[in-house]
Amino acid sequence: MAVRELLAPRDSCGKALVVRLDSFGDVLLAGPAVRAVAAQSSRVTMLCGPLGEPAARLLPGVDDVIVWAAPWEGVNAPAVAEADVDGLVERLKADGFDTALILTSFHQSPLPTALLLRMAGVARIGADSVDQPGRLLDVRHQRLPGRHETEAALDTAAAMGFLPPPGDDGRLRVVPPPDTIALTGNGPYVVVHPGASAPARAWRPERCAEAVSLLTDAGHRVVVTGGPDETDLTRQVSGDSAVDLGGRTTPQILAGVLRTADVLVSGNTGPAHLAAAVATPVVSLFAPVVPAERWGPYGVPHVLLGDQNAPCADSRARHCPVPGHPCLDEVTAQDVVRAVQKLLKESA
Repeated sequence: MAVRELLAPRDSCGKALVVRLDSFGDVLLAGPAVRAVAAQSSRVTMLCGPLGEPAARLLPGVDDVIVWAAPWEGVNAPAVAEADVDGLVERLKADGFDTALILTSFHQSPLPTALLLRMAGVARIGADSVDQPGRLLDVRHQRLPGRHETEAALDTAAAMGFLPPPGDDGRLRVVPPPDTIALTGNGPYVVVHPGASAPARAWRPERCAEAVSLLTDAGHRVVVTGGPDETDLTRQVSGDSAVDLGGRTTPQILAGVLRTADVLVSGNTGPAHLAAAVATPVVSLFAPVVPAERWGPYGVPHVLLGDQNAPCADSRARHCPVPGHPCLDEVTAQDVVRAVQKLLKESA
């Protein structure tokens, strides 16, 4: 069941489709724009890729989710024949959407998606596009320079007439997560999430393990999190001093773990945005392969660590193109401990 928290009574905009075909974190960043659409629509469906599906199911205002792997998105995109484009068009046509908001990153084009939506008979389509859209878009928005991805999505929604409802602060939000004390134990704790979706965005495991050790020595209880394919990593990082939750948390349970944490220590990856969605401060080990002004933790206190002027800046590289990975490798475990203590002091 969709959560209608802080959503105003719906207007008469009919059935709306919000598209975000990227990863878990990207879909979370679309959440405030989704709520703006939901406030003025009778029903909201989200079209997303397989990696984004778990995030879409956590967003307030989403009634239904359609999962589709687009041939033009992601590292392992399917071939066009495998993607069943005709099947998607027929599904969208059957649902009879009145309007669609296509959300993309600053370097992506919405026009392939817009073409499919036109073929499916969607009457009104809007997106952020630097390319001339011909007849594919009814609302062509062009984002302001330097806008965070969350703000850019809200701007595009506003260009279509979808404004945040009264009382909505525009921050990230997810449906209320479950109580996770049985996993984390009693008392305050710091979460360390050592994994990342791209190797270029990850801090070395040895450094993560050292940070866990120093945080423990400083009197902090530490919980280490990771996905099912990261259990070896979380075991190494946890050592004998931290609670190892590697492979033991679904996205919803991870939201619960992060909600009651004092601080998250993480690279630029989905859990950093999930922490922001549950109002937890973030120590962000941020490799500048994408700009922090667009992708940094949004709407929560945070400390950004990492050389933002390193040679890899804005390269969008998945693997570090600079020997030694200096942008993050120059960050020390002591730097992380100091950043955690700074955030704790500010929130006291």
